[in-house]
Order: sequence, then C-alpha cells, then structure tokens
Amino acid sequence: MQDMKPEDIVGAYREHTLNYFDGTRRKVLVTEIESPYPDGRLIVSRTDPTGIITHVNQSFVDMSGYSREELIGAPHYILRHPDMPQAAFRELWDTVQRGEKWQGYVKNLRKDGGFYWVKATVIPNIRATKVIGYTSVRRKPSRRKIAECMRLYPTLF
Repeated sequence: MQDMKPEDIVGAYREHTLNYFDGTRRKVLVTEIESPYPDGRLIVSRTDPTGIITHVNQSFVDMSGYSREELIGAPHYILRHPDMPQAAFRELWDTVQRGEKWQGYVKNLRKDGGFYWVKATVIPNIRATKVIGYTSVRRKPSRRKIAECMRLYPTLF
C-alpha cells in the first residue's frame, strides 16, 4: 500500500506512520476536516476473508474520496484513521472470525486527509459453515455517540 501524497491533501495536515497487523507500514497525512455523514445514505462494502475489498457502493466511493478502482483490491484498513485504537479493530476481527456480528463507531480516514464517523455493522458471510468474506454496512452515527468515542478512544491505545 502506498503512502498518502501531499498533493492529495486538502488543508494543513499532520503526518503519522501506521503499522498494520499484516506487517505493512504506511505514512498517512491527516487533517482536522470532517466530512459530515449524509442523511439517508448507507455505506456498504464487502471484503474477502483477509479484509481485501471486493465490492463498494457509490456512497462508499463518495465518502472515502477514493475511486472505485483504487478501493477494489485494497485492504480495508486503507481507511484506518490514526485516532482509532488498535483494540477496536482487534475486537472487530476477533468477533467476526467467530462468525458473529460486530457493531461499533469508527472514525475513517479519507483520501484527502479528512475524516468521517460511521456506525458500522460487520457481518460474516458464511457458506457451508465457512466464512467466505465480510459485509460492512455503515450508518450515520449520533453526535452524542461520537463525543463518547472521542473521550474513550484515546484511553484504549
């Protein structure tokens, strides 16, 4: 996965290096610009069992700032914001790998360095008792829940 490029960023940014569970590293450029979640829209994606994106809807493309071509075949953690605690993703993976539904609030990183909050539900896709991938549906989160997460997440690193 490639580092983020300054020419793609809108506004002033800070730089972080993220270390992912699969051993890869990526430089991300982060702004304080929030894209509000649009009313009445669902963000939907599917991944293979390893988290590689296989399908995205137009709302996903619009909110992420990436093209469909950039997203398909990329690891879903392309959206990981450095403010998100690793513990949240550990819980997500532990839950869905047991074949159970996971729900939580996630701050996602946009291609332009901005961010957006979602209420995410991740469901394992099971065929003949085998997990063949995951479907994630994101909804507009409440501002109250976002405020709770903003207080809690820094304590979980």
